[in-house]
Amino acid sequence: MGQGQSNPEGPHLTTAQVSHELALRFAKRCFTPLELYSFQDVFKSLADHQGSIAYLKEDTIARFLEIPDILGASSIIFQMISYLGAFPFGKDAPVVLGFEQMIMVVVIMTQRYQRVLKKGNRDRTKLLFRSLAVYDRGESNNGEGKPDTNEEAHKEEEPSAASSHVAGFSVDDAVNDEDEEDDDDLALAALESLDAIEVFRHGDTPIAQASIPSDNLKKLIMLLILIAPLRTQESLSRHASRLSGDQLESLRRTADNILHAFVNVEKSPGVKIHQFNTVIPISLPFMFNGFNAVFEHFLFSKNIDFTKRRDSAPPPPPDLIVDQPLLPQIGEILDLNVLSQLSFFLPGDTLFRRLRLLYSGGDAGFSMGSFETKVFNWRAPTILLVSGNRISEPPTGGQERAFSDTLPPKRFPDSSKSSHVVFGVYLSQPWHQTHKECIGDTDTLLFQLEPVHEVFHASTINKDYVSFTKPPTSHAGIAFGSPHPKPKPTAGMSHHVSLGAVSLMLDSSFEFGVFTHNYTSGGGAFHNSQSRKNDWQDRFEIESLEVWGCGGDKEQEEQRQRWEWEEREAEARRRVNLGTGDIEADRALLEMAGLIGGNRSGGSMN
Repeated sequence: MGQGQSNPEGPHLTTAQVSHELALRFAKRCFTPLELYSFQDVFKSLADHQGSIAYLKEDTIARFLEIPDILGASSIIFQMISYLGAFPFGKDAPVVLGFEQMIMVVVIMTQRYQRVLKKGNRDRTKLLFRSLAVYDRGESNNGEGKPDTNEEAHKEEEPSAASSHVAGFSVDDAVNDEDEEDDDDLALAALESLDAIEVFRHGDTPIAQASIPSDNLKKLIMLLILIAPLRTQESLSRHASRLSGDQLESLRRTADNILHAFVNVEKSPGVKIHQFNTVIPISLPFMFNGFNAVFEHFLFSKNIDFTKRRDSAPPPPPDLIVDQPLLPQIGEILDLNVLSQLSFFLPGDTLFRRLRLLYSGGDAGFSMGSFETKVFNWRAPTILLVSGNRISEPPTGGQERAFSDTLPPKRFPDSSKSSHVVFGVYLSQPWHQTHKECIGDTDTLLFQLEPVHEVFHASTINKDYVSFTKPPTSHAGIAFGSPHPKPKPTAGMSHHVSLGAVSLMLDSSFEFGVFTHNYTSGGGAFHNSQSRKNDWQDRFEIESLEVWGCGGDKEQEEQRQRWEWEEREAEARRRVNLGTGDIEADRALLEMAGLIGGNRSGGSMN
């Protein structure tokens, strides 16, 4: 390891020294002593050797992490960690994955680096983008204009401390990519923590020239969907049943919907940094969280009996625990892959093994009455999902025309070529019938899951978040992001439904719905899309409607008790006994009910 030279101002550290010091600091402050001992044991058991260098190969890592071959993601993961191992000097990537390099990988992939880097921007989004990206350098390593992610390119060469990053193919520059800063905030924070900012080298390829190949990103998304529900020490092989038949097709379809959030694959072969930075924080903030449990496998050696140590002892492996299913039942819309998709923007600990199907139109009937019976009195957050098929314009059937007549004339195009759509809403407050004001709060989320994944966060422009109005209210139904319907039609006002700038509306019969995105209006109760900056509207016939309660047995018991209390109150009112001969008692009951005497205008009963 090179030695720094001394001068009156103090020693100048080399990049190798900085990397070593940072690895030591990460190891000491991000791992417990037992975890570090386990990490050393795991690395020793997996490492290959060339001379004095111990390192991990792609196939070794893929087998250890149990990455399924059918996903084709092993080479992508190896590209990622070969870049992350060079942290904080991306110019040196890809690196040979020695012990110190794997420390960098594990602390970044598990987000434990935040225990050390407490100042500045600690977001790893740009770092993950660079680890996945390929670069337009005029020509590629394989002569085909495609990224060379073959393991042979890494394992056949002599292990060395640094080499150039994997080459890529040309893509069209996305708008505003040149405005993205090339400096990686996380790397700068790491160097500042060591007072070594002067060794940072601006030699990495400009980020505007980088893109993530769409096919690579789809394969990675499929893996992220699969690993999303994993807990510490849980084996990925337990979910192998999700990689065949209809479940595999569902996995691919869900990954396509998420990929469409980043890029139109028909127009561009890759995802640029501006798209990545725009979509991740708003619509997919937790997408990479599944890496936490996967890479923590390096911290638990099978050669160590943790039961003999009380300090820093990890929990028993989930494989040994009697487990609850991720979902108590599969819905018409919500399956295990869509559940993982939801966990990309809702905390997973509120979803996995925590959802209860409260209402399904296919089972309980498509009516507001059955919705009310099943959903009201659930005192925890709920998730509404609705799917359907777009109706033609102009509408052909009589019911379609009747629905369209209640809406303002259609001015906006459809959102996409796909005919099938899925929308949803997350509501933290209990449902109830609204009369003048909407329910909901700033944590209410409106989202689309298919064909394009996107989340529309609540704004404070107005509070028209959620309304639930039953006939004979004018334009009854369930609306999200639209002004509350008037109790009854008002003379001189339009007979059309008033739709919000970013809104979803379901009619009172649950036959039809409409999603509107009026970008030019500037937004309403929900913010505009940040990636699709245009106007669109999808009018659709409802196929399925579900409401899932976030919570467990406790919340379910509270709902049951509240229903029982309301039933007892209703029964007590039905049993009010009049005409027993006790005139004064009857009169007192009627007065309490407001039917006679001073509580009701228009006379009394004598």
